Amino acid sequence: MAEKSQSPNAIQDALSHEPPPERGDTQLLATLGYKQELRRHYSTVQVFAIAFSIMGLLPSIASTLSFSIPAGPVGMVWEIGWLVASVFIFIVGLAMADLASAMPTAGGLYFWTHYYAGEKWKNVLSFVVGYSNTIGLIGGVCSIDYGFATMLLAIVSIARDGTWSASRPVVYGTYAGCVIIHGLIATFFARIMPKIQSVCIVTNIGLVLATVLALPIGKATNGGTINDGTYVFGHLENLTTWPSGWAFMLAWLSPIWTIGAFDSCVHMSEEARDATRAVPLGILWSCGLCGILGFLSLAVMAAVINTDLEAVLGSSFGQPMAQIYYDCLGKSGALGFMAVVAAVQFFMGLSLVVAASRQTWAFSRDSALPFSSFFRKISTSIRFQPVRTVWGVVVIAIIIGLLALINESASSALFSLAVAGNDLAWMMPILCRLVWGRSKFLPGKFYTGRFVSEGIALTAVVYLAFAILLCMFPTGGPGVNAEDMNYTVVINGALWGGALLYYLLYARKTYKGPLTTVGSASSETSATPSETNIGGVGMGVEEKKGDI
Repeated sequence: MAEKSQSPNAIQDALSHEPPPERGDTQLLATLGYKQELRRHYSTVQVFAIAFSIMGLLPSIASTLSFSIPAGPVGMVWEIGWLVASVFIFIVGLAMADLASAMPTAGGLYFWTHYYAGEKWKNVLSFVVGYSNTIGLIGGVCSIDYGFATMLLAIVSIARDGTWSASRPVVYGTYAGCVIIHGLIATFFARIMPKIQSVCIVTNIGLVLATVLALPIGKATNGGTINDGTYVFGHLENLTTWPSGWAFMLAWLSPIWTIGAFDSCVHMSEEARDATRAVPLGILWSCGLCGILGFLSLAVMAAVINTDLEAVLGSSFGQPMAQIYYDCLGKSGALGFMAVVAAVQFFMGLSLVVAASRQTWAFSRDSALPFSSFFRKISTSIRFQPVRTVWGVVVIAIIIGLLALINESASSALFSLAVAGNDLAWMMPILCRLVWGRSKFLPGKFYTGRFVSEGIALTAVVYLAFAILLCMFPTGGPGVNAEDMNYTVVINGALWGGALLYYLLYARKTYKGPLTTVGSASSETSATPSETNIGGVGMGVEEKKGDI
């Protein structure tokens, strides 16, 4: 039967009625126009864990220290650095939590954009947001797995006392192998993926605590000097050619990239139990805990770091974090800690492959991507998973990763690609709610309050617009050439422009917003992988056939 776009008015009418307390996740999803197709097996803690695992605090800090060290300890830790940026990111999390609790769907960001936007703009804005979010998540896979490859090879360099460093083809080959392994695990180990996420919570927190204890003890034991509080919280440097103020702002790139991907909780909405509560709490727990533990970690690093910051940045190991471990703990200690950091980073990439595949599947379900009819299929033989989109993410990540073969600046674009793509996708539904959707917003179980919610949303929009601009700047200084150019503006500009061109030339004829997949006359949805005989809310639409 023909598919129909969901009517925002119909959704609002359905949600405006006070639901019975026993209404299940499947019925709420039906209210939003979708039948249950994925297996609901993620608890609140496991939803939080997938975002916290993707953030992978210490490995993320290790991957992005080159952005914050040039501003000195103040840029790393304090007023201008981690602390302030993490507060703004938490505000974004609050704004997203309000929306996620009200309408928990796997394609949340573009779904919300379509629902709240004005009639004239809803299709095109929703389309661009969906593409930007998909690109941002895949860019996150690229940056995390590239960081893992450099860490793994830094361990080899440490073992050889810095006499060997990996060539770009070796780095790329390691990266591509990692992405493929993630695809295999995400496909064939779905049964234990929630348990893997739970283990990642313990591993991440344990690694942070072990590091903040071992670094100062190791440095003191080896006769080194611990930097005093004046240095840690008050020393300013500028190792770029930008004015000092802007150099400090660029230090925000580390927390912006690290405390990201909390929208992965949104993309797990259709696999979460009690999604209206689990998803917003997952967003806020991951943002808040990452911000606090990150501040603690960076303060300790600033206390033990070699005050010759240029030497740390230019480490022969290829990783400033590896140099910090080596200086404090010696060769054996550095090898041990870097091995654990690399392992945690590996599971970060795995978690993001899972989240990115769910967003890609949701967008294909609404016929927005090329070959949507192929990618929307759910595998009934492999635990009701979107296996095709898992491997679509893997292939695209391998192709985008070819940037690593060009130069260091092109490699750095992998990090900014994730920031720019995701920040635009986060900003747009929040902005649409403020501009067009104030009367449409109906809060879920989590709500920041009538008088606070809109102020939070406005602050989030301003911050995200600034963050997008920030990640487009070359980190070294204004005088750029092919070697130190920031390619993010080129790559994202091409991807956003390409999405708009594709929409104007073809997709505007086929993409009409989120499509309904629930039955029109039946009071019950079809049997799902996890629940049966749970009534859906009829919305006067026809059921989509052949999805599974």
